[in-house]
Amino acid sequence: MKKAYTMIELVMVIVVMGIVASIGAEIIAKLYENYLQTRSINRLQAQTELVLEQIAKRLTYRIKDSVIARLPAYPITSAPLALSDVDVNDSYHILEWIGKDNEGLNGDYNGSRNVPGWSGFIDLDSNETNKTQVKTRGSRLDFEENIINALSYGDINISLASAPHAVLIFKGKSDYNVSKYGWKGSGTNDTNYTYQIQRQGTDVLKFLDKNASTVYEQYNLAWTAYAIVPEGTISDDFNLTLKYNFQPWDGKDYNSTTTKSSVLMEHVSSFKFLQSGETIRLKLCIRDDRTGGDFGFCKEKVVF
Repeated sequence: MKKAYTMIELVMVIVVMGIVASIGAEIIAKLYENYLQTRSINRLQAQTELVLEQIAKRLTYRIKDSVIARLPAYPITSAPLALSDVDVNDSYHILEWIGKDNEGLNGDYNGSRNVPGWSGFIDLDSNETNKTQVKTRGSRLDFEENIINALSYGDINISLASAPHAVLIFKGKSDYNVSKYGWKGSGTNDTNYTYQIQRQGTDVLKFLDKNASTVYEQYNLAWTAYAIVPEGTISDDFNLTLKYNFQPWDGKDYNSTTTKSSVLMEHVSSFKFLQSGETIRLKLCIRDDRTGGDFGFCKEKVVF
């Protein structure tokens, strides 16, 4: 006796298969959406970590009392505020500082060992140290010249008296005024803390712009300031850009024609900074709408 499916049975099977297919398709779609979101968040996490690490490494070698915050306006008209100032709030989106030349401090190989381009110490007992120049024992300023020349793309030569200049900044100053680093927007271009230098031989630095009222035993050597600048619609979607190779003591700023720049990250939704004591806290938020959704990720980093 032959058996066959009835029409009702066939219809029921089709209905059940349709239900299973629709549920399965929805599950697959949801799984794929979760995969895209997870992949996006992982990528954003890696990117924010990388960018914060790049900023933090440069801030590690900052001259600590040179760090300022600025309002996002150009040309620069407002006075800079020290990042530690209580008046710094979320309206200040630009972070600037002067960095000591860490590569030069690490020095170069002299055939038997690494010798620093600049030692950071001044021989106060030397007859070559006075208010117009200092002797910095342990330095190889010829090495330092090569290092700065390479890092500045050939713009700075410390054997020459012409601008742009590298500068010596004494440690242990008795006063503190962030505007004295030459930052624009603070009225006159006050460069009381910076001494433009020219090398004399391998371990003597001559002051070009002024005499030193007091010579201290320790110093930092710097050739550039740095700025983290948001470019675009700050409240929503902007690029975070690193500006460098500019010298405030020479009247330059982060938008001068010789300033170099590099985009650190695109589609940034927030970049904030706060200083407590000598510690700087950074917060970076990025969004990504390329995957069909609108995902975001925020990360913080502390710089000592």
